[in-house]
Amino acid sequence: MTITFVGHGYVGLVTAAVFADLGNTVWVIGHTAEKINNLRKGVIPIYEPGLSEIVQRNVKAKRLLFTLSYDEAIKSSSVVFIAVGTPSKENGEANLSTVFEVAEKIGKKLDGYTVVVTKSTVPVGTNKKVRELIEKVKPEKATFDLASIPEFLREGQAISDTLHPDRIVIGTSSKKAEDILLELHEPIDGTCVLTNIETAELIKYAANAFLSTKISFANAIAKLSELTGADGLKVLEGIGYDKRIGNQFLSPGAGYGGSCFPKDVRALIHISKQNGYQFGLLQEVEKINQEAMDAIIVKAKRLLDRKIENKTICVLGLSFKPDTDDMRDAPSIPIINGLAKMGAKIKVFDPIATERAKKIFTGIEFCKDAYEAVKDTELLIILTEWNEFRQLNLTKVKLLMKNPIILDGRNIYNPLEVKNLGFVYQGVGR
Repeated sequence: MTITFVGHGYVGLVTAAVFADLGNTVWVIGHTAEKINNLRKGVIPIYEPGLSEIVQRNVKAKRLLFTLSYDEAIKSSSVVFIAVGTPSKENGEANLSTVFEVAEKIGKKLDGYTVVVTKSTVPVGTNKKVRELIEKVKPEKATFDLASIPEFLREGQAISDTLHPDRIVIGTSSKKAEDILLELHEPIDGTCVLTNIETAELIKYAANAFLSTKISFANAIAKLSELTGADGLKVLEGIGYDKRIGNQFLSPGAGYGGSCFPKDVRALIHISKQNGYQFGLLQEVEKINQEAMDAIIVKAKRLLDRKIENKTICVLGLSFKPDTDDMRDAPSIPIINGLAKMGAKIKVFDPIATERAKKIFTGIEFCKDAYEAVKDTELLIILTEWNEFRQLNLTKVKLLMKNPIILDGRNIYNPLEVKNLGFVYQGVGR
C-alpha cells in the first residue's frame, strides 16, 4: 500500500518508518527544505532509540520517501495521515491551526478515493471541521472518507509501541475506510477497537488524563507520607499489587512533563468547560503536578539551610523522561529557573538533551559528564532517571562535591546505602 504522513515529528516519523519497514511505500511531507534534505540522507531531527537505523534502511530501499510536495505524495496514496503538532494555547485549548492548514492542502490534491486519517491529538469535533475544509477545496471528482487513529506512543519506546501496541483505535463511520485501515494495520499485533470518530478523538485525551491522574495521586500520597512518617513508596507498592489498580505510573517524583500529559490534561479541561462541565478532578491533577515541581525547590532550600543565593547546585537530567531528548514541559525547566531566580549557580548534565536544553536555558553551566557537573557543588538534584545516573560511582561523587547532599527527585537510589556513604539524602515520599 502507498500511504502518506504529513509531519515528521515523534509520531509521524516513527509511524511512517515502521509502516515502510513492513513493506509499504511511505511518503513523508515536511515544510522545511533543510529537514527534508537531511531526512533523505537518513539524518533524523529527533532522538529515539532504533529510529535512525530503520529510517536509513528504508530510505536506502526506497520505501521511505521525503518530500515538500503535496502533489507528489497525495495523488499516489490510498491513506493520508495528518500527524502534526497541536500545542496548547495559553488558555489550555489545543491549537489546531496547523491541522486545518494541512487538511486544506491535502484536500486540494486529492485524486480518486482516499482515506484521510487524523493521527494528531485533537478535541472532539475537530474531524467535522476537517471534513468541511476538505469538502470546500477538493477536486469535484475526488472522494474521501475520514478516520481518527490516535497514537499512544511512549518516547524512548516508540518503535516497540508502534509494532506491539496495547490497542489500535480506529474511528470512522465508513465501512470502506475501516476495511482499508484494518488491512494496513494487519501486520501489527494490537487489539483493534472500532469506534465512531468522536469516540476515537476522546479516547486519547481520556487515556493521558487518567495516567496523569495516577502520577498526581502518587505525588499526593508521597506528600502525605512525608508529613505522617509513612514510607510513600511502600504505600504505593502495596496498592499497586491490587490488580484493579496496577503499579504502572504510581511512582512519585518531580512531576510529569513531555509533549502529551500536560497538554492533553489542559485540553481536556478546556473541552469540558466548552461543554458545560467543570472537570474538577483534572484541575486538581494539574495543581498537584505543579506542587510536585515546587516541592523540589522547597526541599532544596531546606537542605541548604534556606540559603540558596550563590550556592552551586548540580542538576542531573533535563529531558522530561529518560531515553528521549524531548524538553517539552520538562519539570527541569521551572525547577532550574526557580533556583536560578533565587540566585543559585546551576551546573547541569543530560546524556542526550543538552543541545535542546541550550535553546531553553541561559546563565547555567552545561557539563560534559555527571562527574564534571557535580564537582564543587553543594547539592545534587536528580530530575531524570537515566540509567547511567543509577550507576554513578557515588564514592567519587562524594569526594567531588563541596557538600555531599542528594535530592533524589526520581527515587533512583537506596536511601540507606547513600546515607551509609556519608551523604545527606532526601527523596520523594520517603
